[in-house]
Amino acid sequence: MLNATLTVRVAQKNTEAVDIDSFELVAVDGQPLPAFSAGSHVDVHLPGGLLRQYSLCNSSGENHRYQIAVLKDANSRGGSKVMHEQVNVGDELQISAPKNHFMLAHEAQRHVLLAGGIGVTPILCMAERLTATRADFEMHYCTRSAERTAFRDRIADTGLADKVTFYFDDAVPEKKLDMAKLLAKPEAGVHLYVCGPKGFMNAVLETARSSGWNEAQLHCEFFGADVSPVATDETFEVQVASSGQIVTVGKEQTILDALAAAGVEILSSCEQGVCGTCLTRLIEGVPDHRDMYLTPEEQAANDQFLPCCSRSKSARLVLDI
Repeated sequence: MLNATLTVRVAQKNTEAVDIDSFELVAVDGQPLPAFSAGSHVDVHLPGGLLRQYSLCNSSGENHRYQIAVLKDANSRGGSKVMHEQVNVGDELQISAPKNHFMLAHEAQRHVLLAGGIGVTPILCMAERLTATRADFEMHYCTRSAERTAFRDRIADTGLADKVTFYFDDAVPEKKLDMAKLLAKPEAGVHLYVCGPKGFMNAVLETARSSGWNEAQLHCEFFGADVSPVATDETFEVQVASSGQIVTVGKEQTILDALAAAGVEILSSCEQGVCGTCLTRLIEGVPDHRDMYLTPEEQAANDQFLPCCSRSKSARLVLDI
């Protein structure tokens, strides 16, 4: 768990769309909250011991509040259900200071923002920041239907309407996003940002890469890696370099869990391969990267990995701990 936390109170809870609630968080002592930049998220400690990451979606110029929005997802591991059903106005929560792994490239000449569903949260904050700095950008917002599209009124009221194009899955085909057409012509100085469900993000990134976009022009934030065991998973060993201790990792165990059971603790947070808190250096072995934190180039180097979700392609990994 992270050591430093802030105590905040839920000042408002609002329904933004079907199955999407927003939460306004303020400091319990009335003091300003730490500054943040567009694309930032906070770790939220939930009732029952859960820890989840939520993007900040209010203006990055505000320090009197943080706003997050949460989709009630039937396939979630419980965090969204807790937020919707157990967290209410007046409740106090522990959160981390803001962290940003999804930063705007301010050197870009133009920005293309793509949001899928609840992925609008960091994208909206980015759009408002780019508007404030008079940067050149366009935003494309894809959802299942108009009723499931959060922050439509806010987009209209904050002057973003002429920059945002909406796409609904239940619309006629010609009104849906033509991803190949949008990304067909990469240009120097244009940067692409995408956030949303894993399938949506993979489709955007794969389309961009196949169209010739440079990796440095692509920016993304996944909500979580798939940490579920798969049929091909095998048992393997990890060795603690500092002590020589060898720990066996079972087919349905994570490396973090196996090490913890053996008395070896690694600092962790999201346990979904997103935040990077548990990033660990490797001395020997070949990891099976399953995170959403490292870039493809960083994964290819095989000198670090995230033990919360990744496994091993070799019989043993030697960890620099």
